[in-house]
Amino acid sequence: MLIGLRVYYFRAIARGMFHCYRCGCDRPYLRRSGRRWFQVLLVPLVPLSRTGEHILCSICRTAYRVEVLRLPTAAQMLIALPAALRAAAAALLSGGDPPAVTVRQRAIETIRRAGAAEYDDAALDADLARAAEPGQDSARQVSSLALQLEDEAREWFLADVVRIGLADGPLSGQQRQAATAVAAQLGMSAARAHGVISMTEEAAAA
Repeated sequence: MLIGLRVYYFRAIARGMFHCYRCGCDRPYLRRSGRRWFQVLLVPLVPLSRTGEHILCSICRTAYRVEVLRLPTAAQMLIALPAALRAAAAALLSGGDPPAVTVRQRAIETIRRAGAAEYDDAALDADLARAAEPGQDSARQVSSLALQLEDEAREWFLADVVRIGLADGPLSGQQRQAATAVAAQLGMSAARAHGVISMTEEAAAA
């Protein structure tokens, strides 16, 4: 076509890291803005309306919709998992009587396995203090992680939280209530949460 309209994507408006499906790992990206041009003899002469944006992998050059940036990178996942476990464990252990030594140790071990290798008693005390602050919203961290997890992984997460409370015996009423709240933050139905909690309790008692 010698005369007509054509879309030219030529301007990078942002850069960052994202998870590229084609590469299968975290990659740098360019966020690019498109624009229609009036062209004559294949030469763009007059800029017209903008046509939107897309994400371009800087390595494989695959283009994605901007929504791909909602997905977490592997680096973000490494941060999100221990952060959510810390929030959930603090919610489980806060309120009521001080947690037993065995419960504290189980919480620390669980959070370390999730990627926070330096987590210790002092960090747990700090988390418990934050959880007790008025208006503290630990649910946000768990809910954010839930967006990144498949159904089975959500069940695994909840079971790990429940096992913390079971370290010194059956769950207390407050612990059961906290575990149910964590399940809701994970997007699980009440029936499904009850099933996971019950199976975890049965396995611990076996």
